[in-house]
Amino acid sequence: MKHSARRWLTLIIGALIAAQAFGAAATVKSIAAVSSRPNLVSGGDVLVQVAQDDDAPTPVALNGADVTAAFRPGPGHTRIGLVPGLRLGANVLKSGAVSLKLTNYPVAGPIVSGPHETPFICTTAQFPIYASLAPTLISPETFGPSLDADCSAKTKVTYLYLPKGAAALVPMPDPTALPSDVAATTTTTGQTVNFVVRVETATIDRGIYQSTVLYDPTAEAPPSWRAPPRAWNHRLIAIQGAGCTGGWYFQGLRGGSGAPRAGAPDASLYSVARLGEGYALYGNTLQNASQNCNAVLQGEAAMMGKEHFIKTYGPPLYTVSVGCSGGSYGSTQPADALPGLYDGVLIACTFPDPLAIANSGSDARLLAHYFDTAKGTLTDAQQLAISGYKVDKAFLDAANQAARNDPVAGRADEPGYKSASWSEVVPVALRYDPKSNRKGARPTIYDHARNVYGVDPATGFARRTFDNTGVQYGLEALRAGQITAAQFLDLNERIGGFDQDAGYVPSRSSGDAGAIKRAYQSGLELSGGGGLAQIPVFDITGIYNDDGGYHYQWFHFALRERMAGANGDTRNHVMWRGNPVPTDKAWAQFVAWEEAVHADAALGSPRAKTLRDKPAALADGCWTSPTSFVSEPQTFSREPSSACNTSFPSFGSPRLMAGGPLAADVLKCQLKPADPADYADKLAAADLQRLRHIFPTGVCDWSKPGVSQVPLVPWASFGPAPENLVFDVRRGGR
Repeated sequence: MKHSARRWLTLIIGALIAAQAFGAAATVKSIAAVSSRPNLVSGGDVLVQVAQDDDAPTPVALNGADVTAAFRPGPGHTRIGLVPGLRLGANVLKSGAVSLKLTNYPVAGPIVSGPHETPFICTTAQFPIYASLAPTLISPETFGPSLDADCSAKTKVTYLYLPKGAAALVPMPDPTALPSDVAATTTTTGQTVNFVVRVETATIDRGIYQSTVLYDPTAEAPPSWRAPPRAWNHRLIAIQGAGCTGGWYFQGLRGGSGAPRAGAPDASLYSVARLGEGYALYGNTLQNASQNCNAVLQGEAAMMGKEHFIKTYGPPLYTVSVGCSGGSYGSTQPADALPGLYDGVLIACTFPDPLAIANSGSDARLLAHYFDTAKGTLTDAQQLAISGYKVDKAFLDAANQAARNDPVAGRADEPGYKSASWSEVVPVALRYDPKSNRKGARPTIYDHARNVYGVDPATGFARRTFDNTGVQYGLEALRAGQITAAQFLDLNERIGGFDQDAGYVPSRSSGDAGAIKRAYQSGLELSGGGGLAQIPVFDITGIYNDDGGYHYQWFHFALRERMAGANGDTRNHVMWRGNPVPTDKAWAQFVAWEEAVHADAALGSPRAKTLRDKPAALADGCWTSPTSFVSEPQTFSREPSSACNTSFPSFGSPRLMAGGPLAADVLKCQLKPADPADYADKLAAADLQRLRHIFPTGVCDWSKPGVSQVPLVPWASFGPAPENLVFDVRRGGR
């Protein structure tokens, strides 16, 4: 036999041997990552499903190494396995002729949020592991010391139980011995078990992660994705935090998978009852806005935590997120930007995003400053007509929210204004000071998310989006005859803006167009057209007080307007108004909706299923008392045009009173020449001439999209891997 013939025969025999070793190519149909998206794996392992034409144990290789032993039979000609040993970066998983590319990242991150924030203060040694799970429990047990610069700590598993006749969980002294007074509970799947809760505390994405689920260590084998806790009903709830101010540069002292502060309006949503019903809960300190007010990082922590939960216990049938205030946008922003992360959101005390609070606060702060400098020229009623708020306290409370953009400590301003909000764990020596420490950390929503907004090379500060160029403050009050032309013109001539340190300047503020574009693309400015378009969104009001406190009703409608603008309707959004709303009834309706969507095996998109499976009884309305519900469409109106608007009238904001959209989603308006027809005959020729001098480049044209107002980019990444880079912030975005 010739040498070339022998060579080909050798190759053919080798191919046949390889085919026998790794299975015939035709038997493997697909390989899919179950625990995460394949390009966003973390922690060195991944749960994978191999689909085949038969049940043959077809070999599987990771980067050429045999990992077949990791797999077990699954439903319908599938095999499932937790594949270990992924190297950082690119990996290839192969079975038969099918391969799957995987990209693995450190469990400390980052994945999509960009370079780690610095400074970053570790708090594992101070973190009370039961503070979120049992708010009334006084326990000295903390997580433990940090082991490295990424604030990693040794994972800790502990147990709580519910004593008979009690309402709160307490520590289980010995995990090998069941307490004699343990209560029983019956789950939604009909299982009656001992009320014992497994608590896992770990570090993920440099935050402190916790998960909780019913599990009795005295009667069950150690849980795993192959053998999840038998009382788990296979539903997962993501728990968010509250607040925003002060949420930067530290790991966090509160969060995890339990209840918010005692007495919070939505506390029953997180109560012991959810665990007793069999739901599993998870969260991360970096999902708590009071410790991390960057939605891109919140979403990253949430997706990595969900991935870890799946690899620990197996995939849930569905995952929902619940939260109030900062927890509302902690739910909606990641749900929108990362479609598929959550299958539904139940929100209260709603804001569209932190930018909406800060921007309306900045407008109100400028107005408050003008009112102070122009004392006697406007009555209290005229000031409220310009600001849009119900009462003076509401206006000032809103103005004080501008402090989340102010990095200068101790600034004297309106009563109650507190600039440069910090957690006490961040050392003073690390904090920005315009005179003594210009390179210090800046406590603003912009600098905290500098990976998204970009950095001004001239200052080293994050670029800013706030813009009031062309904004005609008090326009609606002028049209309504509530202020005079002279008052309107003086206001807009002297209102001014802010510098990079949030100090008053006579010129208007001009937002950075690149930063504005990335705010829209990243979801820091909520779109409503990403994942929120596909899932049940249930807004149950929570805090409702237009007399003060800055949880105002217009924010709820701003979220709804954004969804309407992005999707053409809001059929997957339900709003209940009330003070209070019965959260037990809301939860029951929300779960019924989720269960119906999950059970829908017919063809159709997630949005189609969400719409067709919404319970007929679940509709807009308001609770005029704890037992009296008025079913009617919820609309934004100051007039008593309906029963709900009579009980709960709406009030506005400065930008709305300047003619802007209720959605509050135009960060920088396009301009047009001043048109006499826009002023309801309230401006004379000389007034128009002065107005054009005040606005030499034109006034806002609210009929057009904003400058750099572009669609959301789902699953956007800000580094660090070049193959994942969507926006190069060093070059201002691509």
